[in-house]
Order: sequence, then C-alpha cells, then structure tokens
Amino acid sequence: MGHLDHATFGWLTPVLSYAMACTGAALGLRCTVRALAATGTSRRNWLITAASAIGTGIWTMHFVAMLGFGVSGTEIRYDVPLTVLSLIVAMTVVCAGVFAVGYGKDRARALLLGGLTTGLGVASMHYLGMAAVRLHGRVTYDPALVALSVVIAVVAATAALWAALNIRSPAAVTVASLVMGAAVSSMHYTGMLAVRVRVTPSGDLLPGATAMQFIFPLAVGLGSYLFLTSAFVALSPTAGEREASASAQRPAENAAR
Repeated sequence: MGHLDHATFGWLTPVLSYAMACTGAALGLRCTVRALAATGTSRRNWLITAASAIGTGIWTMHFVAMLGFGVSGTEIRYDVPLTVLSLIVAMTVVCAGVFAVGYGKDRARALLLGGLTTGLGVASMHYLGMAAVRLHGRVTYDPALVALSVVIAVVAATAALWAALNIRSPAAVTVASLVMGAAVSSMHYTGMLAVRVRVTPSGDLLPGATAMQFIFPLAVGLGSYLFLTSAFVALSPTAGEREASASAQRPAENAAR
C-alpha cells in the first residue's frame, strides 16, 4: 500500500485551493445577485458568468489541491482529455443549477433540484478528475467516505444556491463565500481520504501529462480569469446604482429644457 501525501508542498496548496474556491463562490454570488435584479438577455449573461465563476472556482480548487497530492513509490500523471472533461462537467452542472434558480418560478423546488443536480455534478467532477490520475498501481475507494463526500457536495451546492437567492449585502456575500469555500474544500479532502492506492513498482513510462506540464498552467489561467472577472464585476454599476444615476440626470435634463 502506497503512502499518500495530500500536501507535498506543505500548507501552500490547501490554502491556495481554498482561496480559489472562495473567490469563485464570491464572484458567483455577486453575479447571481445582479442576475436576479436584471431581465432578459442581461439576466442570462449574468447567470452564465455566475456559473462559469463557480464552476471554475470548484475545478481550480480541486486541481490546485491535487498539485500537492503524492504517492510514495510511484510518479503521478494525468489523462488530459479526462481532466478537460471534468472541467466541462463542472461548468455544465453548475450552469444547470444556477439557471434553475435564476428562472425557476417555484423557488423551493428550484433550490432542491438545482442543489441536487449541482452537488452530484461537483462530485462527478471530482471523481472524473481522480479517474484521470495515472500511476503505477491500483486505486480503490472507501465506499462510506465516497458517500459522505457526495452528501457534502449536495449540501454545499444547495447552500450556495440558497445564498444566491437570499443574500444581498457585500458583507454577507463575503461570509457566505468563506463558508462555501470551506464546504467545497471539505468535500475534496473527504473524497481524498477515501482513496487507497496499492503500488505496483514498475519502470514503464506512464501515459499522460505531469501536473506541472498541464494542470498548473491551466489552473493559473483559470485563476487569472476569476480575478479579472472579479475586478470587472466590482467596477460594474449595480441596477440600483444605474437607476440612481438615471434619476439624478432627469432633473438636470428638465432644467436644461
């Protein structure tokens, strides 16, 4: 049985992955708040941005954490198509959940359906990412811990969508994003605790790419997207600010006439 190390770089990868999860959650919540105050195409665009932010945050959290994953007695590589597929799954299921909340007429039903769909999708993303791992040996899982990680994913997703519907103030969004980041990280590390590896020493070259060759550049790119989009959203006026600006301009226009 190979010894598993989930933090080969010390606290760097856990802390950085948590920061990515929190950033994605905060951005997604802010975009959803904007979406619920908008209509038509504007609502759709804000919801797409929210889904991409949350999905990117979750995926980046997972694979930044995986940069610190090591198994004694074997190197680790990643199947590129499966890794990309896990990103697509994360984006798609989060988009489905956010749109269910954004357009659902029955909020309670939309919340439960969206939370279940998104939570199962997040769990699928995690285990697809784990299926992309290539090493000299056999990977198995503790069924009880796998089930617990799925439950955590569903609860975290439902809580995130509830927060998107009910939280408005920036301070509350910050607190909610910290809690959501902790929930997503808990799901990841619970799933990782379920992993068991039986190493089979071999000199054969493993297929796939190393974490530094593929995952690190992609994670940096997606992380940059999150921070740039956060800056854009922070600088964009809210619906209330636009309305106040328009109201302030009306008296000046009437006086000019």
